[in-house]
Amino acid sequence: MPAVGHVGPLLVVARELQRRGWRVRMLTGARYESMVTRADIAFHPLPPEADTLDSIGEDDRDRGLATINRGVERAFVEPAAPAAARLEELLRAEPADVVLHDMTFLGVQTLFGRPASERPFTVMCGIGPAGFSSRDAAPYGLGITPTRPRVVNRVRNRMLGVTARAVLRPVHRALDRFLADVGAPPLDGAFFMDALSRSDLLAQFTVPGFEYPRSDAPGHLQFYGPMTEPSADRTAAPPWFADLDPDVPLVHVTQGTVANTDFHEVVLPTVTALADEPVQVAVTTGGRDVADLPDLPRNAFAASYLPYDELLERTRVLVTNGGYGGLHHAMRHGVPIVIAGDSEDKVETSARVQYAGVGINLRTGTPSADAVRVAVRRILADPRYAANARRLGDAIEASRGARGLVDDIEAAIAV
Repeated sequence: MPAVGHVGPLLVVARELQRRGWRVRMLTGARYESMVTRADIAFHPLPPEADTLDSIGEDDRDRGLATINRGVERAFVEPAAPAAARLEELLRAEPADVVLHDMTFLGVQTLFGRPASERPFTVMCGIGPAGFSSRDAAPYGLGITPTRPRVVNRVRNRMLGVTARAVLRPVHRALDRFLADVGAPPLDGAFFMDALSRSDLLAQFTVPGFEYPRSDAPGHLQFYGPMTEPSADRTAAPPWFADLDPDVPLVHVTQGTVANTDFHEVVLPTVTALADEPVQVAVTTGGRDVADLPDLPRNAFAASYLPYDELLERTRVLVTNGGYGGLHHAMRHGVPIVIAGDSEDKVETSARVQYAGVGINLRTGTPSADAVRVAVRRILADPRYAANARRLGDAIEASRGARGLVDDIEAAIAV
């Protein structure tokens, strides 16, 4: 799907495939043509009616249940039919051994209308929180973490499952209409996210410690860690970066590169909250001009971008609205997180930050300065958050990554 957090991780996999001698083609939005071709991968554009995700992300974002109902229908179901048609066209022109798709690319469902022997081996790439139904987890989209004891958790989840199917009836109906139109099997009462389990390999781009334990997880679910490559970061640091005091805790705040149209959501509450705290605050605007920010307190400094690995090595707390890739980057460096996100999949990423004990979930995309201040103070005072982030960072470093994924693909199709 045409969004940087979707294209980037799959390009890592594409480069590993190509390094081993595979011929790789990438189907995505026109905005990403240069990003794909710079990686020396063959680019094919989605039709305009399927190339809509970025534009949806730029306007008013759906929040809460609207994200799962109208949000999913608008962002992922409506583009699915033209995306499916384009995928089938590419495969007719040149058959493929393997189709890898990100978890939101519903156009791939067109392949499941025929037997596995008559279609490519299909790999679902989990670029966001896993959403498969489980007796051990609440339905996707509610942002509810598992609880104890186990029997209470399962009873609660069963009840929530019934409720979720009723509340989310619109997206289930929209998806079933699409599946019927492309000749794919219907949901047959399953939760809408369970359509993803039809792929032959479910490749989750995280580590088990950042997911809920599922005793009934699909047998073909595997964890590979985030898809990253050795940093080639050439971002120049501004002069103030070298002047930061190493003895004063550094807090980094960002709204990423997509949901950064309104700095009043997370950035400004954070710099306001910490103006009189004994910390330094590094703000990145995700490409926007720093002139779009108002005057900052004396302990806050801003840049469009910063050398990120160097920044995170010095950071004591990250305050963010919770992009999946950015969270893993922070955990790789052992940085605990204050997360404020309630749009797109951020309800679920926020819940996993809370469950994994790597940070504090503010449960809103527009936190107050007081809420941010309390959360940052709490993390700085309690070493368990940083310890948990380091634990997951160690797991990320040990994960198999793109090489492990391609190893498993090649083994599965006996290359």
